[in-house]
Amino acid sequence: MEAASSERRAGTRTAGRRLAAGRRVEPAAFLFLAPSLVLFVVFIFWPLLRTVYLSFHGSDIVGRPTIFVGLDQYQLMLSSPTVRDVLANTFLFSLMTVVPSLVLAVVIALLLQQRIAGIGVFRTLMATPFAFSVATASVVFAIFFNPGVGVFNSFLQLFGQHPVGWLTDPSRALASVAVTTVWLQLGYCVLVLSAGLGAIPEELYEAARLDGARALAMTRHVTLPLLTPTLFFLLVVTTITSLQSFGQIHILTRGGPAGATTTLVYSVYVNAFAFGNSNFGLASAQAMVLFVVVLAVTTVQFGVLERRVFYR
Repeated sequence: MEAASSERRAGTRTAGRRLAAGRRVEPAAFLFLAPSLVLFVVFIFWPLLRTVYLSFHGSDIVGRPTIFVGLDQYQLMLSSPTVRDVLANTFLFSLMTVVPSLVLAVVIALLLQQRIAGIGVFRTLMATPFAFSVATASVVFAIFFNPGVGVFNSFLQLFGQHPVGWLTDPSRALASVAVTTVWLQLGYCVLVLSAGLGAIPEELYEAARLDGARALAMTRHVTLPLLTPTLFFLLVVTTITSLQSFGQIHILTRGGPAGATTTLVYSVYVNAFAFGNSNFGLASAQAMVLFVVVLAVTTVQFGVLERRVFYR
């Protein structure tokens, strides 16, 4: 009995010392976290709270909040005749960028895994879009899309076709901006997928070969299932990036022609800053709608598609 009591007292003292040591560590932990917390508060939490505040207030001529208007800004936005076009452009643009980016990245990443001479050069070339900024790539593609001296129209003329207004035709402008965005995202997607392919154990391929599986069967039943975590990550990231795309739209089309490339993000910019506007209340309401859209799409992706992800 005395031995058991001594053990309990020793255990209590040990637990007390551990608790005291943990308490001594807490101030140091908060000290290390302080820079990150400050950045989050200044650049994420405060702007978000400020946006919510502005969305419920009217703005004066210089954009300062004036009177509380409640949900009037949201009602004004949703009753606007252009809101359906803006939302349709936003979702269509995301669809035209996310799906091609992932499909092309998978094909290229699989091809780059081939063991042939000089494959390292091709891997470097395929990753180069990741090194370009949005502004630089947009300026380059603006030259490519130029109706008079652009590369794309010159290519069409080689086959006797008439020049196309890639950025001036409302039926083609959104797709043209999407092509630029796909090129921008492709390098990052290829890099991430190449890393995911490199993490697949070679033993699984050896086992599949012993079972008589050919290249197409191994890609379908081994590579793609084991690549689903990487694909799911890229799906979420590229979707959010596409929904928030701004630079290429601003440089290539400025939301035109006739609003054909005006997405929700660009509509926020137009109402808040463009053409001398300073309607921060309406722009903040649109920003909150964009926040809800991004949150809803991401939630659906995690709730539905993550179930099909194979975590080994």
